[in-house]
Amino acid sequence: MTPLEILTAAVNGAPAPRIPVFCNLFDHGAGELGISAKEYFSRGENVAEGQLRLRARYGQDNVWSLFYVGKEAELFGCQDILFSDNGPPNVASFVINDYDDIAKLEVPEDITAHPAWAETGKCLDILRREVGATHPICAYVTASSTLPSILMGMEKWMELLLSGPADVRDELLRKCSDFFQKEVAAYRAGGANVLVYSTPFGSTSFVGAKRFREFSIPWMKRDLAPGGIGGIVYYCGMAPFNNVIDTVMDEFGIGAYYISPQADLAEAKAIIGPRALTCGVIDDIKMIHWTAEQTRAEVKRMCDIGKPGGHFLFGNGVMPLAVPEENIRAMVDSAMEFGATP
Repeated sequence: MTPLEILTAAVNGAPAPRIPVFCNLFDHGAGELGISAKEYFSRGENVAEGQLRLRARYGQDNVWSLFYVGKEAELFGCQDILFSDNGPPNVASFVINDYDDIAKLEVPEDITAHPAWAETGKCLDILRREVGATHPICAYVTASSTLPSILMGMEKWMELLLSGPADVRDELLRKCSDFFQKEVAAYRAGGANVLVYSTPFGSTSFVGAKRFREFSIPWMKRDLAPGGIGGIVYYCGMAPFNNVIDTVMDEFGIGAYYISPQADLAEAKAIIGPRALTCGVIDDIKMIHWTAEQTRAEVKRMCDIGKPGGHFLFGNGVMPLAVPEENIRAMVDSAMEFGATP
């Protein structure tokens, strides 16, 4: 079976030789190609080649179309990205500096025609041509409630959310939700078949239960309603969300949940059961200091919890550059071993 077929089998609870094994390597491609991060992220061909080489090196199932989260801000007009060879790029200047900027903020009519999309489009074209029929191609899409943080900064966004003018807040959220809908459609048309829906406000670790019900759910519904939930993975930025899984399943029917390493994996698997895909996520921050044997032991523990009953995927978070290569290799190899069907 191809990795894409193995993922489909895991989602549906069908027989497969092993569980799907994801390894998210976003910033490692520059080193793989021997170029700076700024040069690497300047061309879609570079990012696609980096992803293909990294998949060949470690053997994971998935590749990514993600450059960096600030790419979404660039589609709104951000001109200044801070690059580092030791970590992910980040937004260096915000497109919203005061409330008047929200009224002037424009959602691109056609995202794929925007100059900031061009290199993403090239990357997707290459990945779809090379592995689209056989491997999961992942895209990262930021929820409308979270996108303002990269447009105006978290401090100003929280101020607007909690105590600012409601009409201004809702205008910004509507524009971010409109953008989200167009972005998801563009990624799907480009060949992405796994859409990681980044919604930290979808966890009560970030907002209280009341705000989750009255704020997060309505905006998530607006985000997801037009395009549907096909390929959507519920992800809260590594925040635990076990206590809202039932609500999210009832409200949306999302079919995959990227469980926080801070959460109880056994509890999450028991809640989700055969209704959807439980994605067990290793703590790759701790992997910086682990040995290969410690990594292997943690992978085994997680597979022992998640594999029984099927509907399970093994994955990681963002894999910092500081994680030793032998730990990355130990993670993927042991997930393949302990995730194999007897």
